[in-house]
Amino acid sequence: MFTVKPLPSVETTEEALVIGLFEGGKPFAGLAGEYDTRLGGQLSGLWKEGDISAKRGRIAVVHPFLPSGAKRLYFVGLGKKEELTFARLREAFGKLFGALKQAKRTEASIVLDAFTAGDVDENEAAHALAEAYYLATYEFSGYKQNKRERDYEMKSLTVYTAADAADIEANLFVGSVYGKATNSARTLVNTPGNLLTASDLADYAATLANRFDFDYEILEKEDMERLGMGALLAVNQGSKQPPKLIVLKYQGKEKWEGVIALVGKGVTFDTGGYCLKPRDSMLDMKTDMAGAAAVLGAMEAIGELRPEQNVLAVIPATDNMISGEAFKPDDVITSLSGKTIEVRNTDAEGRLILADAVTYAKQCGANCIIDVATLTGGVIVALGTDKTGAMTNNEALFEQLLEASAETGEFIWRLPITEHDRERVRSSKIADLNNSPGREGHAIMGGAFIGEFAEDTPWVHLDIAGTATAKKDGDLGPAGATGVMVRTLTAFVERFE
Repeated sequence: MFTVKPLPSVETTEEALVIGLFEGGKPFAGLAGEYDTRLGGQLSGLWKEGDISAKRGRIAVVHPFLPSGAKRLYFVGLGKKEELTFARLREAFGKLFGALKQAKRTEASIVLDAFTAGDVDENEAAHALAEAYYLATYEFSGYKQNKRERDYEMKSLTVYTAADAADIEANLFVGSVYGKATNSARTLVNTPGNLLTASDLADYAATLANRFDFDYEILEKEDMERLGMGALLAVNQGSKQPPKLIVLKYQGKEKWEGVIALVGKGVTFDTGGYCLKPRDSMLDMKTDMAGAAAVLGAMEAIGELRPEQNVLAVIPATDNMISGEAFKPDDVITSLSGKTIEVRNTDAEGRLILADAVTYAKQCGANCIIDVATLTGGVIVALGTDKTGAMTNNEALFEQLLEASAETGEFIWRLPITEHDRERVRSSKIADLNNSPGREGHAIMGGAFIGEFAEDTPWVHLDIAGTATAKKDGDLGPAGATGVMVRTLTAFVERFE
């Protein structure tokens, strides 16, 4: 879809030519200035009248009606040059693609150097452009009887640049991978629980493994019983659907060492178990596997980009249902690690399945672990819906992940785990651990519990309960699943030291 070409002349015929504008200085330079001259200063006139603006987020469309040249000029406001960042540029491109989609434009050309300033060069602009296209135009088709096929897709997007074409093409590819992998995760999260069981999730993972030549194994219920995965098995007790422990291995180094483990919570639907959720809280619990989706999306991107890293993905998958066999409050279960757990809340199930998954990741040689989970409503109370909560036992690992999140624009905020928090998790009088010590510091309690199984292995916990979905359409995608943390995990893996 993307074609890279040298900067054009004003005579080049285009369906839609896109140019970025910054506040301050001359509004029209380069190719835009040539158009202004050919139009007798009409663009400058529209600028003075405010019809064309460089304010961030503004899109203006002009029809030159010239015998040659572009049929439409799209001007994208970028704000002040000194305030341009990768994330802001990606949002601007997202808004552009929203406008092109609304106008049903399937061909466009972009003058890339008009979208650069400061630390954002043409290579970064190319990445932002490709990523924004896939994010902004994402659609979930749904299941209506007369559902439409995808109603918009750009057929041709020409990128004009004076930079090295091979470098631009490489960055367009990376941006495309980031966007497509995020969309894959979005689709998984948007899929209803009856159509995406643990078995379906395992089948999807196996398809990824075959596509990218990953080593993989799917642990069945009998395997878990043999190994002693009592925490994962307990959560699954009430279900007719068998549990799965999904394991993918990407080996980018000669030896299996320096292994990064990505662990994703895969609760395909959460009723809360016998600690039953109220009706309104149970709606959208199909999204409780967004951590698993983030890990699978990251593995898709890793499979495409082939970094020189060793990556292990571990996904415990089950639903949390009610039946005569379901686990109950006051039950005591024995985890894979051997640690016993008093169940005080069956709706604190995510940390239970992650406990066994983290232990298994360590047994598979993980040197560091990042777990991703829609773990607690408490993180939404603490941080809202635009910030992912994070906890860690290792400063250096967390700083590397923080840098990756800043690069991708997926904001994370660290919450503390103190010795007092650990004492609360260990407060059971009859078992090693208590899975729900109380509502106070709820998000921290969830993270501290998982940390008991990470032990001394460098570890970061990401609670995406607030960021996994969006209630409103945005410039970079519709309401619904966001695919959050796919890009951050990918960027982290690519740059891990």
